[in-house]
Amino acid sequence: MKRKHKRLTFVLIALGLLASAVGLVLSALDENIAFFFGPTDVLAKNPSPDRRLRVGGLVEQGSVKKAAGSSETNFRITDLNAAVPVVYKGILPDLFREGQGVVAEGRMRDGVFVADEVLAKHDENYMPPEVADALKKSGQWQHVKDSLEQSGQMPPKDGTAK
Repeated sequence: MKRKHKRLTFVLIALGLLASAVGLVLSALDENIAFFFGPTDVLAKNPSPDRRLRVGGLVEQGSVKKAAGSSETNFRITDLNAAVPVVYKGILPDLFREGQGVVAEGRMRDGVFVADEVLAKHDENYMPPEVADALKKSGQWQHVKDSLEQSGQMPPKDGTAK
């Protein structure tokens, strides 16, 4: 075998190994990437049950129902234009409440979002950026901001104390 052929063989083997490594990385990323959607986007796009998603919005008032004798909780996430029913089995974060911002991660199954992780905001002045963006996109941001100010959960912008 000539030196030129040896070099060509080495380059082809290296390219094959590189292609295999890239394929493995892309496969691992595809299984772990979760795109963020607001409730309106979820209902409009009807994502595949195989696709892992992050859905964010506000927990709809009066929608939280806990199953008796089980750790399963049903609630709805809304952007005030649309709402997605969510089922979560596990312990909810301490800050999980109706009317508060949450981000749930999981998959859509038969029109219900089956969450395997629920994240709640960590203080009264924080709104997850994805949730705030979804609310701004739906045109409901000012409405949420006003209701948070009225309930005392967010200080008023004009500096008046309640």
